[in-house]
Amino acid sequence: MPSSTNIPTVLCIGISNTLSNTLEISNCAVTSAGGFEQAIDVLENTVVHALVVQVSLHGDPPADRLRDLRRRVPTAPILAYDPAGLLSGDLLNELAPCHRTMDSLTAWDLNNRIAQFLRHGTPAANFDVPADRWTKALVGSSSAMRQVVEIIRMVGSRRSTVLITGETGSGKEVAARAIHAASNRRDSRMVAVNCAALPDHLLEAELFGHTKGAFTGATNARVGLFEQAHRGTIFLDEIGEMPLQLQAKLLRVLQEREVLRIGSSEPIPVDVRVIAASNSNLLEAVAARRLREDLYYRLNVVALRMPALRERAADIPELAEHFLGKIAEQEACPRKQISTDALNVLMRYSWPGNIRQLEHAIESAVALSGDRMTLFPGDFDLHDEIPAPELAQFFALDVPESGINFEELITSIERRLLERALAKSGGNKARAANMLQMKRTTLISKFKALEVCA
Repeated sequence: MPSSTNIPTVLCIGISNTLSNTLEISNCAVTSAGGFEQAIDVLENTVVHALVVQVSLHGDPPADRLRDLRRRVPTAPILAYDPAGLLSGDLLNELAPCHRTMDSLTAWDLNNRIAQFLRHGTPAANFDVPADRWTKALVGSSSAMRQVVEIIRMVGSRRSTVLITGETGSGKEVAARAIHAASNRRDSRMVAVNCAALPDHLLEAELFGHTKGAFTGATNARVGLFEQAHRGTIFLDEIGEMPLQLQAKLLRVLQEREVLRIGSSEPIPVDVRVIAASNSNLLEAVAARRLREDLYYRLNVVALRMPALRERAADIPELAEHFLGKIAEQEACPRKQISTDALNVLMRYSWPGNIRQLEHAIESAVALSGDRMTLFPGDFDLHDEIPAPELAQFFALDVPESGINFEELITSIERRLLERALAKSGGNKARAANMLQMKRTTLISKFKALEVCA
């Protein structure tokens, strides 16, 4: 018969002795088990209030082991340390309350997480699916994504303007929708507009509206997007592409909280929260006078950076599971799975297109794999040459709707690389040429052609 205890007991299974021996959870007892068999012996004689489990490739399938533990302790929270990403989101929901981490564990991490379990945990609590529904859209449990979630949790209920930065396809609009859903405006509209997708003369009318007869073709009055977002949120994507003359009007809206329709002198009050986003360096845009400095600081009240997928590779198993489930639901077809080898390939790839590219790659693999239920490395159409992380920004370049001067862009990239190589080589042209894998004579001719100060 299991004995009871006056203080909570935490059972650590497969966790290193160094970690388990240094746990100092206040008001709880820590018991260690080297493996599942030893853990079962402990459970037969001890009442356990929380479990910390190291998920391993060795032995029986980890899902079966965890289900066995759940049957023996139906309500105790489980913290699964899963560095290889072996557990699916569906399994975690089945085992609730269960939380997974794939980051390196330290004694401090364990203390902090277990204390949180014991402080907030109840038999009905599910630590993997928080009560905040908006967190479900932010797939991933890496430290980078936990930081994003924490920032959104802190600022969600506030009116503060948020500036989201990150590479193309990193999930900026998903984060914006999470901010809206975490706010007290969630029952009102969130209006999204891509500032780079509309011509200049249309963007102003879209944002601020117009009166009847304000310009040729304005046969009726139009309510602008700011008015449509009244008491809600407006998301201004690619804010760095907004024309300068419109930036002044946007600044007025942010300062005065009122809009002027084109053709009208009557201001209209708006209660709207503004979230802006950009995949470019806005400080460089300010320096180049493409973006007003006062507008930049008005937008950058709360800064939120969405990490590139290569910076959160540990989230790829969860993202893959999420997309597989999404595809199965949309297509009303059986859910496929990804082999361990294929998952390893996905985690090694640098993903210049970020999450959007991963989703498309999985969708393509599912479609082209036929009736086969398991996806293998050959099912994924990835480039043979995996770009190094420091080069991924160039692969993520996009062409705005307004167009781009190709020659100027390539020239500026070449000039920048030559200047950086020269600086890193301490002015030694031979070393700079080696760094760029070109002949010294070629380097010197490029210096002259591009007017690089050598």
